Amino acid sequence: MRTGSYPRLIALVESKVFTRIIILFIIAAAVLVGLETSDSMLSKHGKLIHFLDGFILYAFAAEALLKILSHLPKPTQYFKDGWNVFDFSIVVICFMPFDAEYVAVLRLARVLRVLRLLSVVPKLQILVVALLRSIPSMFYVTILLFILFYIYAVLGVMLFSENDPKHYATLGDSMLSLFRVVTLEDWTDIMYINMYGSDNYGYEASEMPRYPDIVHNASPIVSVIYHVSFVLFGTMIMLNLFIGVIMTGMQEAQEETLELNKKDESPPSKLGDYTALVDEMRDLESQVESLRNRLRSVREREEKKT
Repeated sequence: MRTGSYPRLIALVESKVFTRIIILFIIAAAVLVGLETSDSMLSKHGKLIHFLDGFILYAFAAEALLKILSHLPKPTQYFKDGWNVFDFSIVVICFMPFDAEYVAVLRLARVLRVLRLLSVVPKLQILVVALLRSIPSMFYVTILLFILFYIYAVLGVMLFSENDPKHYATLGDSMLSLFRVVTLEDWTDIMYINMYGSDNYGYEASEMPRYPDIVHNASPIVSVIYHVSFVLFGTMIMLNLFIGVIMTGMQEAQEETLELNKKDESPPSKLGDYTALVDEMRDLESQVESLRNRLRSVREREEKKT
């Protein structure tokens, strides 16, 4: 737990009750943003929605102020946390007086308040950190996936452009069709067109005039090998590589979070703990005061005897 000039304030802003209240406000803000997209709801309850939206905005501002004060005597420590900077920026943008032409920026900031859940819920923070850490590794997996796409796209134009110009006429069309295949969105239709020929599957008579150079050619074995192998390589292997990279990043983020928690839970030294020094001084003051009272009582007794 942090130490500072106001230990009670620190305990308040770091308590579970405070966090749960902020989560409720964030969820309420998300619901209000969704309600504002309905014209009927705005016409009936527009004043109430705007009042609640303003109340929630002031609640977020109060939260930021309390957290800044909890860092006294060094309030700038609040801005060393990236999540705090994100929260503070959203609150500031929502308070800015935008003109009508910039009202879209204000609406975007109000929508982004939903993302504050990421800064409040620790598990979501771990996910975000894991994704960010996975970007370098995902970059190389993306390069490998692009190479696979490019090779298969070139082969697709060479093998199926005459029979299926709708999907394989150019390199761009071929790569777009392969993206459809790798997402498993009716990919078997593309395979069947080239298995049975465009005159037997996938093309209607009304479409034929759009493709005057079409040559009906069925390639059952080649089409099956081409499309099934691409699904195996692209979907089963490459996407699993993405998942593996993300899971590795999550594991590293969790380990780092556990180490930070262990450091926070370790007892601080009394010389470096400001609150501990204050408590000790208060104890000394109370002891000195009790000694003074005893001395006074002793003197009064002696005076009575004399």
